[in-house]
Amino acid sequence: MSRNSARGFAVASATAVTTVGAVMGVAQAGTAQPSDDAQATANGTTLLADLPIGQQAEVQTASLHQQATTQAIAADTTAKKEAEESARKQAAKDAVARQKAAVAKAKAEKEAEEAKERAEAETKSTASSGSTASFPQQASYTVAEVQAIARQIVPAGQFQCFSNIVNHESTWNYQAVNPTSGAYGLVQAYPGSKMSSAGADWRTNPATQIKWGLNYMNERYGSPCDAWDYWQANGSY
Repeated sequence: MSRNSARGFAVASATAVTTVGAVMGVAQAGTAQPSDDAQATANGTTLLADLPIGQQAEVQTASLHQQATTQAIAADTTAKKEAEESARKQAAKDAVARQKAAVAKAKAEKEAEEAKERAEAETKSTASSGSTASFPQQASYTVAEVQAIARQIVPAGQFQCFSNIVNHESTWNYQAVNPTSGAYGLVQAYPGSKMSSAGADWRTNPATQIKWGLNYMNERYGSPCDAWDYWQANGSY
């Protein structure tokens, strides 16, 4: 190999793209410009055609490798930017979703609280305005009759809780007496005479006992259902 060929191969291997471009440019000029070829040779530039076939392949391979590397870097940069943009958009969507969920939760909690307040107000209003005058006193009452009276006095939304307590305390017997404490009536008031605040006929009129019991549950626990929650946790109220 001539000195010029060896030096040309070294240059071509280090700067493959430039070398291939130069080679192709000179090759296109061909024999039409012999003076340019002579000048290029004089400047120490080696043509691809002047290199042995094996070295030509190495130069071409280096050029292709350089191009592939450049393309891979560009593709990686593009993919990274796209991933960052996608993550930014997703984060924005998640933030909006969390905000909507928080607003919906706050609205639901507010509506639930307002509904509870309305129910409690209704319960207290019914209890305070209820009168036993619309329930003429009888000589005796069946359980069904006592329960029917209770349904007219206790708000519908609180009746089941009220019923649960009465069922546990007296099994709906308005004349029930606790042999140990002396607690009396449907709600087992102790002493039973406390129910006189609702009517002098507290011993024999279940309507009077129901009205007193409802007032007691509202004032002490908030409502019959709150009283029932307490009863379940403590076995009494």
